[in-house]
Amino acid sequence: MTGTVLEGIIAYPVTPFSAADGRVDTDRLAALVDRLVRAGCHAVAPLGSTGESAYLEDEEWYEAAEASVAAVAGRVPAVVGIADLTTRSAVRRARFAERAGADVVMVLPLSYWKLDEREVSRHFTAVADAVGIPVMIYNNPATSGIDLSPELMVSLVERVGNITMVKESSGDVQRMHRLAQLSEGRLPFYNGSNPLALEAFAAGAAGWCTAAPCLIPELTLELYRAVRAGDLPAARAAFYRQLPVLQFILRGGLPTTVKAGLALDGFPAGDPRHPLLPLDAGRTGELAELLAAAR
Repeated sequence: MTGTVLEGIIAYPVTPFSAADGRVDTDRLAALVDRLVRAGCHAVAPLGSTGESAYLEDEEWYEAAEASVAAVAGRVPAVVGIADLTTRSAVRRARFAERAGADVVMVLPLSYWKLDEREVSRHFTAVADAVGIPVMIYNNPATSGIDLSPELMVSLVERVGNITMVKESSGDVQRMHRLAQLSEGRLPFYNGSNPLALEAFAAGAAGWCTAAPCLIPELTLELYRAVRAGDLPAARAAFYRQLPVLQFILRGGLPTTVKAGLALDGFPAGDPRHPLLPLDAGRTGELAELLAAAR
């Protein structure tokens, strides 16, 4: 098991779509990635759930991956999300991400037929064997249909050389305690549940994977700085100031709400792709109020 390769605020950009033809707007995507890097985020992770990866055609996915990594330009680590029903496609995308210059691939197994631990292990091992860069296990049962136990994730990290870290997004902070316990504190794990940010850092999370920096980068970074400084009152203050925004964007669906927030900030990124719909006027007004109060 290797040491931590990522830390801090790992920012998730949306994937902008052109208003003219609905295709991926790679120029706008590059501008958003640059904005996140310039804001001070410690890594950028395109093509996660926020990036509408599941709604992209293959060629669009490749375009978005290449444009994102190029925009990061080595200034911070680039973590490319890999989520596919088939192992073959996941391997193909992971190899592409590595060739494009990604520093890490974050692998989320998807399920139509329920996968057992043997099948999940084979999927992760095949992807890890296909690339020479670190692999992050991503557990998000709400979107993937698969709930990875801490025991399975730690076992994979111990058995497969370049599987080195875990993103835990089940919403159960006890999973993080268990990851730390099973690995004797050696496994870098990352929080993917926005409302758990403060608790996750207290549990020893190395970082926070979040789309919130698209809208409130200064507050996410303020929380991390306070945690690193051991200033619990400041960490609490920063967390509770942003919590209403975090709750709103999660409840309303990350691509939908974050794109609405970006538009409010004068950075339109297009509508989410159908069947997702743009935020309605009433909820857009609510988001505007929450953002104003947080800032």
